[in-house]
Amino acid sequence: MSEPLPSSFDGHPQFEEETPLQKFRRRFKEEPLIPLGCAATCYALYRAYRSMKAGDSVEMNRMFRARIYAQAFTLVAVVAGGMYFKTERTQRREFEKQVELRKGQEKRDAWLRELEIRDKEDRDWRQRHAAIEQAAKEAGKKPEPSTSVEPDAARSALEPSEEKSIGVLDAVRELISRRG
Repeated sequence: MSEPLPSSFDGHPQFEEETPLQKFRRRFKEEPLIPLGCAATCYALYRAYRSMKAGDSVEMNRMFRARIYAQAFTLVAVVAGGMYFKTERTQRREFEKQVELRKGQEKRDAWLRELEIRDKEDRDWRQRHAAIEQAAKEAGKKPEPSTSVEPDAARSALEPSEEKSIGVLDAVRELISRRG
């Protein structure tokens, strides 16, 4: 059915399926300096905005410089974290790919089971229908239409009727021949 994940992921609690909230918490714990740098950048921008509103150009310039330093700090944290966690991220990507393949295989297997069930129901219905027709032929009469809705009602509606139907032209000719 589903193929197991590679043994390199067995027993590693860090390689488990996780919700988006769990992923956010894990990433926050792994690299806490990035959110800290973002918060410092936002705070510097806020202070620069308040200084601009108050008309204090010295404080505003100082806060814009602080914003630049905070952004540089954040950039260094991103690069350093990327280098430090590079191997773990590639392993995680591989794990997520394996999980996705496993889920796809499980979905495919479930769909095949559903098709097999439907096929069996169809075969059973055909056998019941053939048995009813056979019993009707043996009794020497036509089978009565069942009152229950059959799964293949569309098929039986498309089959040609045993009663003779006349076409429009035949009906017109018959009317003309009666008058004439």
